[in-house]
Parts: sequence; C-alpha cells; structure tokens
Amino acid sequence: MSADGAPYIGVDIGTSVTKAVAYGPDDTPLASASRSSRLDRLSGGRVEQDIDDVLRTVAEVVRETAAQLPVAPAAVALTGQGDGLWLRDAGGRPVRPAVSWMDGRASDLVAGWLADGTVQKVYGHTGSGMFPGCHAPLLAWLQEHEPDTLARAATAGYCVDAMAERLTGQVCVDASDATLPFLDPARRSYAPEALAACGITEQARLLRPPAPPGTVLALDAAGAELLGLPEGLPLTAGPYDLPACAIGSGVREVGDGLLIVGTTLACQVLTDRADIDPAAEPAGMWICLPQPDRWLRAMPAMVGTAALEWVLALTGSTTADLDGLLADSPPGARGATALPFLSDAGERAPFVEPAARGRLDGLTLAHTRADAVRAVCESIGYAARHCFETAGLTGTLAACGGGLRSGTWAQLFADVLGRPVRIPVEAEVGAFGAVQVARSALAGAASGSGTAPLSGDPDPSRFRVVDPRPEARGVYEDGYAAYRTALEAARSGWAG
Repeated sequence: MSADGAPYIGVDIGTSVTKAVAYGPDDTPLASASRSSRLDRLSGGRVEQDIDDVLRTVAEVVRETAAQLPVAPAAVALTGQGDGLWLRDAGGRPVRPAVSWMDGRASDLVAGWLADGTVQKVYGHTGSGMFPGCHAPLLAWLQEHEPDTLARAATAGYCVDAMAERLTGQVCVDASDATLPFLDPARRSYAPEALAACGITEQARLLRPPAPPGTVLALDAAGAELLGLPEGLPLTAGPYDLPACAIGSGVREVGDGLLIVGTTLACQVLTDRADIDPAAEPAGMWICLPQPDRWLRAMPAMVGTAALEWVLALTGSTTADLDGLLADSPPGARGATALPFLSDAGERAPFVEPAARGRLDGLTLAHTRADAVRAVCESIGYAARHCFETAGLTGTLAACGGGLRSGTWAQLFADVLGRPVRIPVEAEVGAFGAVQVARSALAGAASGSGTAPLSGDPDPSRFRVVDPRPEARGVYEDGYAAYRTALEAARSGWAG
C-alpha cells in the first residue's frame, strides 16, 4: 500500500500555526514547513476560524515539505487541535466558521449545567467533563441561537476530520476526537443519555460514528490537486494533538504521563482501563487511543503559555527574557503568588469552572517584575501537579511544547512535580506521533490485521532528562499546599 523506505509527512494543525514534517524510515526529520492561520476573536468571548483558511495552511505546508523530498511520500498523517465545533454540509463545505475550543460564548450555559447537575450526569455516562468550547454546550447554544445553521449541517466534527474530508471526500472522525463529551470510552460508542441530558438529542444525527482503529483513507482528485500529490495516496486522520503528542513522546507503559506546555497545559496518563467514577468531580476525559485497550486519562487545563505571555507583556518583557527573569527571582518568588486562570472560558481541568479568573497576590513595592513572572510560572507548575495527581501519574513523565524551550522553566516543572522530566529532542512530537500511527495503520492494512503495534521503548538518545533539585523540594511542597488552599478559597468565590 506504500513504497518501502519512502518518507511520511506528518501534519500538525494547531490553533494558530500548521506545521508539516517529513520523516524518513529511521525517524529522521528530512524536511519541514509551517504556516500561520487566522484566529478571529469576536465580541462575547467568541473565537472562530475560517475552515478554508486552515485548509490553505495544510495545502501549503504539505506542498513545501514534499518539494524538498527526493522521492514522493508514502503517506500523509494528520493531527491537530481538538474540541471546538467544525460544522459542514453533506459536501464537506463549512456552514459557518469553525468555533474554536477557546470559545466562551456558552460559558453561562455550562455554569447552569454545573449548578443543576447536568455536567455530573453526563460525566457518569462518559467520564468526560464539559467546558464552553466543547460539542455539548456549543450545539446547545447553536440550537437556540442558530437553528438554521444546524439544519444545514450534516456533520458536527473537529479540525482533523474537517481537513480529511476536504482531502479525501470521506468523513472519518477519530475516536480520540469523538471522546468529549458524548462517547462511552469503554464501548467507543455515543451515549444517548448524555445527549438527552443536554437537551440536544435531535443533534445526534450530526455525530459520525468513530472510525475503527487503523482506518486509512486516500486522497481524492480534489485533495491530490490541493496537496500536489498523487490521487490515491494514503492519508490517516488522527489521533488529535494530545494523544498524538503522547505517542510521539514515547508514552508506552501504563502509568506513564505526558505534560504539554503549550497555549494550554495538557496533562495525560496512560491507562489500560476506563474506570468512570460517577461521583468524582466531572473534569477531564478518557481519550481513546489507536490501541482498543488503551486510554489516556487527560486533564487538559486552560492555563499555559498564554498566561506566561500575559505576565511577560504586563511587565514589559518577552519570552527571550524568561530565563533571566526566573534566575533573578528565587523559588517561592519572595512570597508573591498567583492563580493562573486567565482564559475567557475559565477552567476545564482538573475542575470545571467557567467563572475561574486569575490573581497575583502578596505583592509589595519590594517585589520586582521577575517575582511576578516567577509567581505565574510556579502557579502553572502547581496546576500541572494538581492535574497529574487527579489523573493518577505513577510512572515516568515526558514533556513537550513551546514552553519548554526555556530550560529554566523546564527545571521549575521538574522541581514542582518532584520527578525527572524527559523532554524529546524532536520538536514536533505531534506530527511525529501522527506518523507513527500512520505507519502502524498502513502496516496493519498490508497484513490484513487492521492495526499493527506502535514502536516499543523510545530510544534514549531522542530525549534529554531534567532532574528535580533536592534543595528546592521544601519550598515547592509548601508552595503547592498554599496554592491548593488559595484555589479552594477562590472557587468558593467563583461559585458565588
């Protein structure tokens, strides 16, 4: 089904940047390209994207990457942002701009569902919490405010399957994308009780069944023309970026975890069971993986580099100043503390609170901008620790994302988490993970098995390890305890 030894092109369709990387048979990066896409921030907390503009970025990065290769690629592997709502008609064309996972228009709706028990009821069936930028509140909001839009739609999907449909003519929703918030992860099928609880049973027609593991699509004539590649070339669609990064970062053993320090903070732990506790706080999700007996217990917090960029701008600094600023303030930030919840949509893990808001506390005239920056960075580290405690991390921890370009912040995470952090040398672990899934799918298709195992233990030479410093342990243990106390007090105020 594919040429032996030919490279694979992995495409990671991010919220604001799309990247493509071609990998040789030995996983060596051979060529790459990136393009920015437009993110429209509108009134009322609305955040949208033009689907055709995102498709443009995919076409341009694939064409540029393929042009640098000595031979044609064996396949194209897609991954990208999850959640949000990417509505299309029967021909795969958008019926409205895509609603981003960052969108906050349905915040009041989610707050009401939290208060009346709807979120808890859905969680009992699916193990997924809800936040304003996921399918359930967005479909409910559109059902009230844009019923004609829903009437014109044939598919309520996600970024990756929206791109795949335009390139192959086929709708292929990966089970990882379908997870939140309607999927029963153990059965890999939608729970009608979850849709009924949200009052959107009639929109079930828009939800396409999750594709079987190992599904391989092929470029149709239109997709081949867009990408400048042969018609019929294999294409895989998913998993989306969180599980793709886990796979690309070498998360293989049950209990192992991955920290993604990006715009948001994604904390994931590999598990061999989807045990849903209906009484637990309804946050996070159980993400289905390509292997039918594996899941990721995910806590995708809304905090991350966006909070860091905010405090850097506030202090007249840039990311180039980060290492120096962290070096100029000791662990504990001289008593300055923060809560990093700056998203318009509030927080979604390890708790759901649309009204969550950020704070800087304990400041005096003696504090410096370095202390403010360190306080925010430490609070993001504490948020990660809270997520991993909730998700059940017991094994090794990998980490990736743009935030870890700062070696000092990477050290801070290791110190706060109290464990070694293994950072891949490969910069684009999402695209790399998508390529590994594509190789497995094509090998399974060639053998007739449908799936083939992912590669085994990761090569140690592909990682660097940051060990926690024993001298910082006491400061961060006390700091984490204070963070949790402040958070609980703030949650009482937000709820009121």
